[in-house]
Amino acid sequence: MTSTAQPPSSGAQAAHPEHLGHVIFIAAAAAMGGFLFGYDSAVINGAVEAIRDRYDIGSAALAQVIAIALIGCAIGAATAGRIADRIGRIRCMQISAVLFTVSAVGSALPFALWDLAFWRIVGGFAIGMASVIGPAYIAEVAPAAYRGRLGSFQQAAIVTGIAISQLVNWGILNAADGDQRGKVMGLEAWQVMLGVMVIPAVIYGLLSFAIPESPRFLISVGRRDRAREVLREVEGDTIDLDARVAEIETAMKREHKSVFKDLLGGTFFFKPIVWIGIGLSVFQQFVGINVAFYYSSTLWQSVGVDPTDSFLYSFTTSIINIIGTVIAMIFVDRIGRRPLALIGSVGMVVGLALEAWAFSFDLVDGKLPATQGWIALIAAHVFVLFFALSWGVVVWVFLGEMFPNRIRAAALGVAAAAQWIANWAITASFPSLADWNLSATYVIYTVFAALSIPFVLKFVKETKGKTLEEMG
Repeated sequence: MTSTAQPPSSGAQAAHPEHLGHVIFIAAAAAMGGFLFGYDSAVINGAVEAIRDRYDIGSAALAQVIAIALIGCAIGAATAGRIADRIGRIRCMQISAVLFTVSAVGSALPFALWDLAFWRIVGGFAIGMASVIGPAYIAEVAPAAYRGRLGSFQQAAIVTGIAISQLVNWGILNAADGDQRGKVMGLEAWQVMLGVMVIPAVIYGLLSFAIPESPRFLISVGRRDRAREVLREVEGDTIDLDARVAEIETAMKREHKSVFKDLLGGTFFFKPIVWIGIGLSVFQQFVGINVAFYYSSTLWQSVGVDPTDSFLYSFTTSIINIIGTVIAMIFVDRIGRRPLALIGSVGMVVGLALEAWAFSFDLVDGKLPATQGWIALIAAHVFVLFFALSWGVVVWVFLGEMFPNRIRAAALGVAAAAQWIANWAITASFPSLADWNLSATYVIYTVFAALSIPFVLKFVKETKGKTLEEMG
């Protein structure tokens, strides 16, 4: 599945004000998939220690239960495009909503560790689908003049979902008197945390019935009249609808369906530009960002922070993530992708190095010394801020722009797969690495943040202000 990349025709003006509200509603409804992406990814943070305790498992087994969702993510992301091209974007969203709902119920009411892991995979598949369908649908429906701003709804929804999941977890933990295994509504607190996702999942499913199918898909299956109606809804009556439909048809016929073999070549199997995309994806994950979202409560509790406070810190970190994302959205087109990535890398090195230093001190009465504890907490927020205002957004912008037209779809797929694999590697390894040496673990993340600087300087070219056609 590819989104519309053709320039607007002379008649494809911005939506009139009376249509803009409707377009914003459509984009926001589609971005609910992004909200669930963020929510489901991060909600497990509140259940990690309770799962360890309930099933009496070690760090290695625990890590697999947490990380196994990423397998589902990779499969969902890899197959969503083909599913959407076959049955439509809206049906794909509805399948995703059902999977999110089923995963939430199953995760909240597991019989044993094995079926908890299975429901995590189901939720991961839904995440993978949402990560692909939301941005593509918004790009295909949004008027050209508003496409960039409406496209940013997806990333904003993801970071909002992460923050809301941490706020909900904190509220449920307080209701359970600070005990992750305490009773709330007849279940253990961690089960309620995982089950609450039913609410946004059902809302997402209901909203999918209130928004139109993509004009691009409608045209692809011969429903030109319905496509004209949708285009009128989102772009207004001032455009030449027949010309707009013809324009989309022509663009679809011109498109080259890139395949894996198009990426082959060069000295090391792939073309150099593909390796640069893979490198960006790997660096984005190897700085350890998802440790902050999957394990932060566990991390703070391991150095003596009270469980309720640790959940609060997870929430404040998520708020910082939102702030950083907004900063990136403001400046990515003003100062460029490359400078923003470099600024972020430097800030991440500082934050991660300070965390590594703070965690190197011995615990006193089960806690970090006061000074080191505060430095670790502040440094963690600094790290997340600089990641969010740079690599969190910039990598996806680069991946959407840097590849030549003839290989863009296939190259983006390989780079995204590399990102899920790198995410899995960090997520699966952190509990065991933390048991071995928490400070050394953060030194490793610091080294990757530092290495990202020469990587960007040497290999990554600025894409700001260039058309997609200029990429070759």
